Amino acid sequence: MISNISKRYARAFFEIATEEKQLERYYNELNQFASIIAQNKALNDFLANPVFEQGSKKGVVKSIIGKLQLSTMTISFLNLLVDKKRIDILHDIVICYRQLMDEVLKKVRVNIKTAFPLSSNMQDYVSSNLEKLTGRKVELFIENDPNLLGGIVIGVGDTLYDGSIKNQLNNMRNLLGEAR
Repeated sequence: MISNISKRYARAFFEIATEEKQLERYYNELNQFASIIAQNKALNDFLANPVFEQGSKKGVVKSIIGKLQLSTMTISFLNLLVDKKRIDILHDIVICYRQLMDEVLKKVRVNIKTAFPLSSNMQDYVSSNLEKLTGRKVELFIENDPNLLGGIVIGVGDTLYDGSIKNQLNNMRNLLGEAR
């Protein structure tokens, strides 16, 4: 569950990005920084722990920023999060920002699970049909799931289209069970 605080910070930074016409750039920079924190459990724990001094946290954040090519605005925002003791919610802020950005840019993230890798022609076919269905530009995230016997499972926002053979067999089993 994403907190209202995360949403407020995301909206504030998003509004600045909108004014400066830097929506995707600022998102990419925030996401890059958040990914570094997420990949290092010790760093994540350090930044989230209130026992450690803000000065130490600010120093660590500054050294990470020094290794990245971030805009002045993103650097200021990250420093603000450290100062306000909110750096631990950065991941949630990135998620909220992404949702706001996708809404404005009319994009939708689609998660696809298949038993076997999709060919590029099949990916294009699925993408174009989903664009017609949603009326938005589609960004595909494909995962191979050997637990599926065959078919495809597509998640668009909160909607799940389950065309897997496993689901179809379960549906037939339920229908046959009801017929008894």
